[in-house]
Amino acid sequence: MAVLAAPALCFAGSPLQCASWPKNITPLILKNVRITDPVQLDDSMTTAVRIASEKIGKDLWRDVYDITFYKHTGCAIEVITSSEVSSVECSMSDPVVWVVSQKVGIK
Repeated sequence: MAVLAAPALCFAGSPLQCASWPKNITPLILKNVRITDPVQLDDSMTTAVRIASEKIGKDLWRDVYDITFYKHTGCAIEVITSSEVSSVECSMSDPVVWVVSQKVGIK
């Protein structure tokens, strides 16, 4: 009889999906640096995808999200955020925000 590892018992990243924290705080950060105002954004169109998660301490992870906000005009603002989360708290740190000005790729 073979013994198989139980990957269901291991987390592939932080245990919480904490997209709500960077999605909610980033518009305020963008307002503070005069990129956009939260009232200009269509919250129903916002998308957030966790692209990385790294364990950095006991019950502490660094999560990286690719978030796209859409203005009511249809204009998109894409950001990458990095913030620390625990198994019980999504806001262990404020997110660091990078605004994506251009995506490049090889076709």
